[in-house]
Amino acid sequence: MSLKKISVNNQDVFCGADETVLDALLRENIDIPHACRQGACQSCMVRSLQGSPPAAAQEGLKDVLRHQQYFLACMCHPQQDMVISISPPADLFTEAKVIEKRLLNAETLLLKLECDKSMGYYAGQFVNLKRADGLSRSYSIANNRLHANKLSFHIRRLAGGRFSEWAHQELNVGDSIAVSDPQGLCYYLPDNQQQNLLLIGTGSGLAPLAGIVSEALHHGHSGDIHLFHGSRDMDGLYWIEEMQQLAQQYANFHYTPCVSRGDAPQGVAKGRANDLAMTMLPRLKNWRLYLCGHPDMVHQAKRQAFLNGAGLQDIHADAFHVASATLD
Repeated sequence: MSLKKISVNNQDVFCGADETVLDALLRENIDIPHACRQGACQSCMVRSLQGSPPAAAQEGLKDVLRHQQYFLACMCHPQQDMVISISPPADLFTEAKVIEKRLLNAETLLLKLECDKSMGYYAGQFVNLKRADGLSRSYSIANNRLHANKLSFHIRRLAGGRFSEWAHQELNVGDSIAVSDPQGLCYYLPDNQQQNLLLIGTGSGLAPLAGIVSEALHHGHSGDIHLFHGSRDMDGLYWIEEMQQLAQQYANFHYTPCVSRGDAPQGVAKGRANDLAMTMLPRLKNWRLYLCGHPDMVHQAKRQAFLNGAGLQDIHADAFHVASATLD
């Protein structure tokens, strides 16, 4: 068997028939995280940028990782020349321009960017936004994949938050900002369009869920789609009319806005989003779940969903770490 060329970080390494990709990289003193060398720790996970890696090198990885061509270098005996990336997506940036900025509610900003290149993201992923002085924060993408070079974000103003305060008060239409390559495993895959979906979010956790819903409906998802969006009070909710109109347009999409405190007007449920969802949908076997928002809600909803029959491999979560410890 001939040598296979592995291109990484503008360097070519040749892998022998009895070597793994990890062996070849280490032989050439290329820095790559690794530990067990047996595929258990997954610390040597890298990404193929050209073609699919061997199936054996993807065993044990989540479907969303396999879908993005990630593989374990220690388990990969290349069958062809490969181009791979060791650098995490967070380290790779492209320039973008602000094309729209408006408030969704008193504390949440809708920010739309147009990127210099197509971003190749999946609905529900997140990116790092970085300003000129290097300060960066992670925000979920709120739109589907129809416009690959345009991204929307819901940026909640946090008291004392250097980035969010700047975005709300100083960032203007026409300004430039750096955007990292997409990251995250909490996104929609059109591989099982009959599967029922449950999406639960609090606060600006609606952002990735709205993108997932839009993507699923665009692909003609036929299973039921239930979205629960929660906040402490009505001031924390937004896009109610838009989601209600979407529910009227698609018979399989069901939307429930929730408030945990104060009065709930007609059409809004009283209670925490995760509690209401689990009460209304007590049998979740074979459902796929997306949980986004406050870490306490995400952790509670994971446990509740498992007790309601959901498989752990079907629970996709993205906890938003914020300064407040209060559960919405």
